[in-house]
Amino acid sequence: MSGRVAAVFFFTAFIHLVDTLAYAVRPAGVQTGRLATSISLFNVLALSSRTANLIQLPLLGSLVDLALLRGDIHSLEREFRGFLLAATLGALLGAFFIPSFVRIFTAAIRRFDRAGSVLPLIFSLLKPDTLKAAWQKVKPPTPKTLSRLTFSGLPWGFLLLNILITAIYTTGVPAALYAGSLVPHFRTTASQLSGVINGGATVLFVLFVDPVAALITDQVLEGKRPQGQVYAMAALLAATKIAGTLLAQLIFRPAVFLVVEVTHLIVR
Repeated sequence: MSGRVAAVFFFTAFIHLVDTLAYAVRPAGVQTGRLATSISLFNVLALSSRTANLIQLPLLGSLVDLALLRGDIHSLEREFRGFLLAATLGALLGAFFIPSFVRIFTAAIRRFDRAGSVLPLIFSLLKPDTLKAAWQKVKPPTPKTLSRLTFSGLPWGFLLLNILITAIYTTGVPAALYAGSLVPHFRTTASQLSGVINGGATVLFVLFVDPVAALITDQVLEGKRPQGQVYAMAALLAATKIAGTLLAQLIFRPAVFLVVEVTHLIVR
């Protein structure tokens, strides 16, 4: 594995790790009673994921360009499927650490009350004693943790839809870039279609998944649902995200050919 491929593998896993940890935001907000603060603070952490994405994208593009220069595009599919595997590994790791992250993030929210702003909070979190205390909160899920989950009464439609949305989002950029290698004269057009694919997935998420998750969280805060349901929702969203990254492997090649066909339609 070249350094370039290893870097993309790492950044892909990291992006999906952070995306999966985002499901811990609502349980932490419910536990502290500070949902808005919870979401706002996580956006600071999400900056690291977005920065990784900015680095990852040109590296992915360079793999296509170098493969075309070598006249060897057959290895690209294997590499890109490796990146989809990295997405699954990142999601699995994120799901494993959700209970620990809820504990750490809950402590950070309470510390933010004393700090009053983000920069003092960040400096306080970087102190050795704080890092040591955070590390002590990292523990594998226990039967007690699992016993808090309340699955009955949760709507399943938005969870199943999250599988499809994750699959589309995960495969969007790799499929568009690989399609560009199959139509090298029009690879800019093909690569730009990744924005259409991911944009469509984002619209579906905003319309059908996020509002339901927000409603369940608000109902828990209002006492209309048991608190265990927000933890169960986070666990199920993480599980469906993992399933979505696996589904991305199955739809990768159909997505590539769809992008190729749409590219031909555009450039006619």
